[in-house]
Amino acid sequence: MLAACAVGYLVYAVTYARAEATGRAAAEARAALFGSTIENEVRRFAHLPFVLAQDGALAAALGGTRLDEVRARLEGAAAQAGVDAIFLMDRTGLTIAASNHASAATFEGNSYAFRPYFIDALRGQEGRFYGIGATTRIPGYFLAGPVTDAGGDGIAGVIAVKVGLGRLEGEWSRSGETVLLVNADGVVILASDPDWRYATLDPIPAARRAEIDAARQFAGLPLDPLPISAVAEDQVMLDEARYLSVEAPVGDAGWRLIYLAREAPLRGQAWGAVVIAAALALALGVLALARRSRRIGAALAVAQADRTALRAANRRLETEIEERRAAETRLARAQDELARTSRLAALGKLAASVTHELGQPITAMRTYLTVAEMGDARAALPRIGGILERMQSITDQLKFFSRPVPDGMARVDLRDAVRGALDLLAPTLAEARILPEVSMPEGAVPVRGNAMRLEQVLVNVIRNAADAVAGQYAPAISVTLDPGGTIRVADNGPGLGGQSVETLVEPFHTTRASGEGMGLGLAISAGILADHGGRLDARDGPEGGAVFTIALPLDVAAREAAE
Repeated sequence: MLAACAVGYLVYAVTYARAEATGRAAAEARAALFGSTIENEVRRFAHLPFVLAQDGALAAALGGTRLDEVRARLEGAAAQAGVDAIFLMDRTGLTIAASNHASAATFEGNSYAFRPYFIDALRGQEGRFYGIGATTRIPGYFLAGPVTDAGGDGIAGVIAVKVGLGRLEGEWSRSGETVLLVNADGVVILASDPDWRYATLDPIPAARRAEIDAARQFAGLPLDPLPISAVAEDQVMLDEARYLSVEAPVGDAGWRLIYLAREAPLRGQAWGAVVIAAALALALGVLALARRSRRIGAALAVAQADRTALRAANRRLETEIEERRAAETRLARAQDELARTSRLAALGKLAASVTHELGQPITAMRTYLTVAEMGDARAALPRIGGILERMQSITDQLKFFSRPVPDGMARVDLRDAVRGALDLLAPTLAEARILPEVSMPEGAVPVRGNAMRLEQVLVNVIRNAADAVAGQYAPAISVTLDPGGTIRVADNGPGLGGQSVETLVEPFHTTRASGEGMGLGLAISAGILADHGGRLDARDGPEGGAVFTIALPLDVAAREAAE
C-alpha cells in the first residue's frame, strides 16, 4: 500500500512538474508577446513630436499668429495617426492650440507646466510620461518634444502627443487572460481586470509619493496595495486564486508586464495522470497474474525438453572448444609468420633509408673531387673531409630507426643549421644556377635538438625545392627563418597539385622519375621533427610553387639567458 502511494505521488509530482514547465513556457511566450505589443504601440509614435516640431507654423503660433491653421493641422495629424490628442504649449506650460479644440474637454487654456514630460521637453530632452489626464481624467502615455523659435535659436514651446492604451487593456479583458502592466514605482497602470488598476505591488516611499502627487500622475487616487502575495517560486495568490507568475520587461522606463496563468488546471492534469496510472497499474496486475499462471504450466512442459537440449548443448560446446584450440594454434603460426615478414620489410626500408641519406653527401663529394682533379685540390680537400665526417655521423645515427628519440640533445641555433644545409647544397645549387634568397634574424634562434639531424631535415627540404624548380626559366628558392623558430622554404616550381602533407610524408611516396628518388626524404624529415617536438607542413604557394614550413619549439631558457 505504501509503495502504491509512493508511486502515485511520484506520478503526480512528475506530471505536475511537466505541466508547470509547459504552462510557464506558454506564459513566458504570451508575456513576451503582450510586452512587445505595448512597446511597439508606444514606439511607433515616438518620432511624432520631433516630426511635428519641424513645422514652422508651430513657431508662428507660439509667436501669436496662424493659431487657427495650427489647430486644423494638429486635428488632422491626430486623426491620421490615431492618437488621443496633440497639443502645443508655450514656455509657461499654457496650451495655446490642441487637436481637441472643438471638444468641451479641450486642452486649450490649461497649463501643464507641472507635468514631467513638459519639464523634460523644455530642457531640450525627449519627454515621456504615463498618467491620468488632468483635464479629461482619461489615462494615456504622453510624448513631448521641444519646438524652437522661428530663428532656431531657442526653445519657444513644447509639442505633446497623448497616446491611449485603453484598446490593449480591452483586448486583454476579452481574451480572458490575466495581465498586469506595472510601472517603475510598482503601480498597476493597465490590467485585464479594471479593479486592479492603480493598485500597488509594493509600498511607495513617502518622498516618491509626494513627487507623484505633485505631477498629478494618478489624479490623487489612494494607490492601495493589490491583494497579491507570493506562495511559491514564481507562484502568487490573487483574489483567492493561485497563479503562475511570469514577468517581461517593457521598454526602457522600468515597466514590467506580469502575466498570470491559473495553476488549478495544472493540478487537474496531474491528478488525471494519477488516475490513469492507477487504472493502468490495475490492468497490468490482472494481466500479470494471468500470464504467470500460464507460464507455470508451460514451465513444467518445457523442463524436460530443456534437459534434453542441455545435453545436446554440452556436446556442441565440447566440439567448439576443440575447434577453438585448433584455431588458436593456426593463429599463433600466422602471427609468427607476420612478425618475420614485418622484420624483412623493416630491413628493406632501413636499407633504402641508408642509401637515400648517404646519396646526397656522396654526390657532393664527387663534385668536390672533380674540382680537385681540375687543379683546386687545396680548396676541395677541407670540404671533402667535412662531407666524410657527415657521412660517418649519418651512419652513427642509424639507431634513429630503433630508438626514435635522438641522443645528444643540446642547444642549437637554427641560423647555424640553415647555413650548414646551404653549404652542403652549395655545389648542387650552383650547378642548377639557383641562388637561394635567405632571410634570417640578427639574433640567435635557439632550440633543443640534434644539430646534425636538424641540418639533415633542411637539406632534404631544400633539395626537394631545388629538384622542383629544375627546368624553370628563372628558378627561385627562398629560405626564411623567423625569430619564433619557423623556417619556410618556398619555390616557384609546379607546386604540390593539392596533395596533403600526410600524403607527402608517406614512405616511398615520390613524384620523380624512376631512379631519381625513393620518396624517403620527407618521411625521414617528418620523423626527425616529431622527435624534436616540431612539425612539417606543406601547401601550394599563393602565386604558384610550393611552401614547406618547419616549426620547432624555442628553447625558452636559452633565449632568456641570451637576452
